[in-house]
Amino acid sequence: MHRFRLALAILSTLAAMASFSWSQAAAPSPSDASFAPLDQWKNAVLAGDAAGLTALYSTTPAMQVTVGKEQSDANAETKFWIGLKARKIRLEVAQKQSPQSGVEVIVLQAEVLSGGSKEQTLYVTEAMGWRQQSDQWQLFAVKRTDPTHLKQPLQTDKNIYPADVDAHAEIKEAEEKAGKEHKRVLLVFGANWCYDCHVLDLAFQRPDFVPVVARYEVVHVDIGDDGKKNADVAKQFDVPLAKGVPALAVVESTGKLLVSQKNGEFENARAMTPEVLLEFLSKWKTEAQ
Repeated sequence: MHRFRLALAILSTLAAMASFSWSQAAAPSPSDASFAPLDQWKNAVLAGDAAGLTALYSTTPAMQVTVGKEQSDANAETKFWIGLKARKIRLEVAQKQSPQSGVEVIVLQAEVLSGGSKEQTLYVTEAMGWRQQSDQWQLFAVKRTDPTHLKQPLQTDKNIYPADVDAHAEIKEAEEKAGKEHKRVLLVFGANWCYDCHVLDLAFQRPDFVPVVARYEVVHVDIGDDGKKNADVAKQFDVPLAKGVPALAVVESTGKLLVSQKNGEFENARAMTPEVLLEFLSKWKTEAQ
């Protein structure tokens, strides 16, 4: 029982990090991430094998399940994964720790091609606590997010908004380049501390986004730790920072503002669909010549 309580405390600590942003997680090498029980779990989900999945759950004590901030149970967890009707699953392991013999704690993001009524790709971030009982590994606790349509950052240490950049100079340079290449300038207001700014940055790297984003000169405008940096730039381009970030504005190469987000439209990027993001970007891009 002592080992169970210790492992559960470790799992809770991991699962609480940055509200599932796992900002300090260091992705291990594929060999480090290898863990046979995890492969069994993945294969059971792909096979739609509810019994096989349930067999991996601890019963004494019963597996503890948390979804977001709500408590759930093993039956609901099985129904969730089987209900996805997964055709493909790719697991990206962010953390794998063995705090003591017979205990493994894994934090991962599952990219699931769901074959339900409408085929779609979903992302689920999950912390798993495994413990060995005799010769069998069982899940004693899990904490996961609800599924999202956009990939979530397992690390938020990317320097999207360098602190030493002169926003005015960078915008001017982008406008000049946009004029030569028949593009527009896309201003993305945000900050490195902003989780949803990292979600948007990941979305921009999707294969279906790349050719659309390429029709812009993208400038990331840092609002700083206090949310007030470059306030003059935000005012110039009619972006009310108090409504939240990330916030976008599209500008002609001449500096003329075409459109700006005034109501925090992308503030909750983590819960958005790629289609909504692409609709905005496609509407205001120029066509390649």
